[in-house]
Amino acid sequence: MKQREVQDDSNVRWTCVQALSSASGAAAEAAAERLADGDGKVPVVCTPSGGETSVRVELPHGWEDALSDEELLEAISAAQRG
Repeated sequence: MKQREVQDDSNVRWTCVQALSSASGAAAEAAAERLADGDGKVPVVCTPSGGETSVRVELPHGWEDALSDEELLEAISAAQRG
């Protein structure tokens, strides 16, 4: 599975990757389907370049390509606020 990097206004670079991303191909898709909740969202872990704590967010399946940088940063920010 793909990972995605975004940078916030504080110049923190976030690397986001879907849970179980070490699987590939059909195995990765099967894992994503099993992990998806009733809304079709999947768990994603976003790790900062420094100073912040990693966060776990629930994003729509296909988030790697479908979400804008702003939407991804909003999800990270919301997760930080708890």
